[in-house]
Order: sequence, then structure tokens, then C-alpha cells
Amino acid sequence: MFPHSIAGAPLSWWISFHAVVLLLIVSDAALPIASTPRRKAALALLSSFFIALCALGFAFWLNARQGRQPALEFLGGYLVETSLSIDNLFVLLLLFRSFRLDPRGQRRALLWGVGGAIVLRALCIALGITLLSRLAWMQFLFGALLLVAALRLLRENPSHESASPGWLSRLPRRSSSLLWVILAVELTDLLFAFDSIPAVLALSHNPFVVYTSNIAAVLGLRSLYFVLAGLLDRLRFLHFGLAALLAFVGAKMLLSRWIEIPVAASLAVLAAILLFTAAVSAWFPASAPARN
Repeated sequence: MFPHSIAGAPLSWWISFHAVVLLLIVSDAALPIASTPRRKAALALLSSFFIALCALGFAFWLNARQGRQPALEFLGGYLVETSLSIDNLFVLLLLFRSFRLDPRGQRRALLWGVGGAIVLRALCIALGITLLSRLAWMQFLFGALLLVAALRLLRENPSHESASPGWLSRLPRRSSSLLWVILAVELTDLLFAFDSIPAVLALSHNPFVVYTSNIAAVLGLRSLYFVLAGLLDRLRFLHFGLAALLAFVGAKMLLSRWIEIPVAASLAVLAAILLFTAAVSAWFPASAPARN
């Protein structure tokens, strides 16, 4: 006999969600490779918008089936994960430049990376939720880790090549195979998951909500890379915004025993941080021209 539910959600929900994820991956992979940078950016933007629209539709569906709270938790988790994925994009950009990977190779590497990230995220989320449910003090450890990550972002701007991880420069350069690039993409995602998953767990302990919000954001990462690859150098204050975001969710996790912040208020704070960061970056652009 198969179980009727897994981790608090009906089995049919898990199957349907993964069926949609598979459909989106196949559809995205089937998109033609644009011949010009403008067409490439347009296709990537269309794909990103469609995935974001699907995530919004999923939130409305959750609201209808489970209520307002899980829907808001999903939106909060999706926003946090997508925002922190932009930090991940800096490393991916440096990685692909280091390997001198052409757009076709970048597309294949990101496609395989998304598949591996889904498996790795599932394992990390299951471990995180299990630890939080069995060891109450893990809440404080996760909160402290998020504050440390925020301080690290304040000290180092990930858009600078000097701030790239040390292991990046030690990877073998093998232009004839994508294996090393794919492994590096997976390792990059795993390292960033140690920051992003505790941040989402600060907003929700619902396994279905945490997992689906993470995977929805990871799906958009591939398209988001091609949209933002030419703009990352111009987001000069992004690391400050991401540091503020991590500091907020870390403090929320540390103080949750004494101060309860509604998820709607958390969502509003996170959105305000990101909008303010984007606006300041637009008003005070970097003096140096962006790299091609």
C-alpha cells in the first residue's frame, strides 16, 4: 500500500508538482537558441516571467486548498530563495567566464545543474526540518548562521572577481567536457543552500511549502541567469540588500520564541529591502562600465 500523504501533503500533490516541474524543464530546454543577444535576453525574460507566473498561480492554488498562511509562506520562501539565487548568479558568471563556456554550453550546464539541485535541495530541506523538529536549539544555530552569512556579504561584494570562492581557481580547465563545469555548478548550489534553506525555514516549517518554494526558485534561476548576466555588474548595492535580508530572517529565527512576526509582515519587509536595493543601484550606478 502506498501512503496517502507524504510530509503533511497528499501524495497526489507531490506527483502533480513534479510533473509540472518536469514539463517546465522540458519546455525550457526545447526553446530555440537565439541568434542575437537581444533575442536571447527576450527569450530568457519570457521564460522567467512564465515561471514566476506559474509560482504565483501555485500560491493562489495553495490559498484555495490550505489557506492564506501556507500561500504567504510559499511566496515568502520563493522571494527569499530567488533573491539569494542572484548572489549565486555572480559565482556562476565567474565560473562560465573562467571556463570560457559559450552560450550553448552554459545552457546545457545550467539544465543539468537544475536537475541535480532539485535532488540536493530535497535532501537538505528534509535534514533541516528533521533537525528543527527534534532539536529545539537548532533554531538558534540556523539564526546565527544567517547572521554570519549577512556579515560575510557586508565584507565581500560577490560581484568582484576577487571575492570568488578559492576552489573556483583550482578547478581543472577542460574545454572538451562539461563534467567539471556541471560538478562546479552543483557544488555552488549546495554551498548557497546552506544559507538559503535556513532562511526559508525561518518563514515556514511546512515541508511541502519549503520544498516547492525552493524548487520554483531554482527553476527560475536558469532563465534568470541569462536575463541578469549582463546586468549583474551594475547591481552595485545588491550585496547590502541581501545582507539585510539574511540579517532580518536570522533575527526572526533567533527571536521567534519571544517575538512572532506574521508572515505577511515578513513578506512586506523582504520586498521593501529588495526594492530599495534595486532603486538605489539604479540611482547611483557604478562608475566603471559593465564587462561584456
